[in-house]
Amino acid sequence: MIWGGVAVGLVILLLAGDALVKGAVNLSLRIGIPALIVSLTVVAFGTSAPELLISIKAALDNVPGIALGNVVGSNTANILLVLGIPALLAVMHTSQCNTRKSYVIMLAASVLFIALAFRGVFDWISGILLLVVLTAILGDSIREGLAHRKAGREAAEEEEPEGADPDMPWWKIGVFLALGLIGLPLGADLLVDSSVQIAKIVGVSDTVIGLTLVALGTSLPELATTVMAALRRQADVALGNVIGSNMFNLLAIIGVASLIAPIPVDPEFLRFDLWVMLGASLLIFPLVFLGRDLTRIWGVILSALYLSYIALVIM
Repeated sequence: MIWGGVAVGLVILLLAGDALVKGAVNLSLRIGIPALIVSLTVVAFGTSAPELLISIKAALDNVPGIALGNVVGSNTANILLVLGIPALLAVMHTSQCNTRKSYVIMLAASVLFIALAFRGVFDWISGILLLVVLTAILGDSIREGLAHRKAGREAAEEEEPEGADPDMPWWKIGVFLALGLIGLPLGADLLVDSSVQIAKIVGVSDTVIGLTLVALGTSLPELATTVMAALRRQADVALGNVIGSNMFNLLAIIGVASLIAPIPVDPEFLRFDLWVMLGASLLIFPLVFLGRDLTRIWGVILSALYLSYIALVIM
């Protein structure tokens, strides 16, 4: 029954998150917000909603290990597993992608996150700082996007974000929003409560559950997206999806959650897990800056490293 609660909670989270994105995207477009800005803001926040609700719920329930482990574990899984498994299926020509700026920003966000973690707690001060940095990054992305559109270098005005339907009726938008807003708290409640029970039964800490079970579950959407991108030879989508997701995890999720309730930092994070997360991010430096493709050899190495990390965390 407990494992069933985890599965049901995760399914509800994924479906509710998808519903919220569809509702928010179409509501934004219907009231006149440009598709480009919707893609950079509404969609990005919407896809991070499941992780956000889990972290808020965990912080309020006094299981901060799940809140922090969800973010740190997801970021590690995004690099090692979400890039590793698709690379086993098909070579991704990442040498043709221009993700240098976003990658450097992700590394800077990781360093800032680790520095704040050494304060011992993510409180309102940390939350405000993380959200200010996120706002600056989003503002710069919107400015660049609008400049590209004005210069005619890309037909951004013709591109619509995923889930957009220009003919969607208002009642349907309302249904999607309602499903998302009701389903997300329900799914988060089920997943967190079931995870805490599993931790007690198995005899491991909530931190371990957050770094493994919860983090892996919330990384499934990114994994599915990246697998499809690899099969379609869309390396830019795969790499951009991982880098963008990691930035939002660090800045938005903990930024908002720490404003709701303080999130103490387990010393084990400072000794091991945060450095694994940073090391995993540095591993893809050759893909971004040295023109290397993500081959099957890379896939084997990244996947093996993730399995080794999970084994060390559980032991």
